[in-house]
Amino acid sequence: MLKKKFTFALRVNKNNMQIVIRISLIFLAYLIGSIATSVWIGKWFYGKDVRNYGSGNAGATNTIRTFGWKAGVIVMIIDLFKGWLAVQLAFLSSFYIPKSDDFITYQMILGAAAILGHIFPVYAQFRGGKGVATLVGVVLAISPVATAVCAGIFFLTVFLTKYVSLSSILAGFSFPFVIVLIFHTTTPSLVIFSLIVSILLLFTHQKNIERLLRNEENKATFLMPVHKRPGYNEE
Repeated sequence: MLKKKFTFALRVNKNNMQIVIRISLIFLAYLIGSIATSVWIGKWFYGKDVRNYGSGNAGATNTIRTFGWKAGVIVMIIDLFKGWLAVQLAFLSSFYIPKSDDFITYQMILGAAAILGHIFPVYAQFRGGKGVATLVGVVLAISPVATAVCAGIFFLTVFLTKYVSLSSILAGFSFPFVIVLIFHTTTPSLVIFSLIVSILLLFTHQKNIERLLRNEENKATFLMPVHKRPGYNEE
């Protein structure tokens, strides 16, 4: 009887420890996502808060508009890496078999925590960016080939329209179609996650959508030839 009680107590303690580790990793993923790359780079190297300029968004695109390509590319790489790194935290947990449905589900939870951290960063008064680059890092870690297809859609749309916001929305909206219709994904949690990604991008780009409908959205002028940029003077 004592042996059974002892075994049961060990099992309960083990289960409790598993829960603590899982929650701790999710919280760590949120903290990683909260790293306010564009805000910190703007304040440390330029003495400005990027959120007070351009679109007011703490992301790579607005960093490029405000501080130039060098700062913007650094922000983009770090924000993307945040999402990728958060997903890799799943390997610190020994409770799931890698690539199993449960493992992928836990990876997506970690990724969602990182995206939430980017949008509402604890280090920057909960005023972050739209989470696009971090989201790309998350889906890159979970489904790299599907991510490459969506990236192609993004760059093609940017090339044709010069609207980064529209390109992000279309790339995200295409994600569930890509994984279901092209790659025939059968993991329910991944399909649900892809739908959430689409809805999230629509939610975070509400103001951009309104400006697009009014034809007031700013184009990525830094992608245009110099002679076609607003305010260009040949003299």
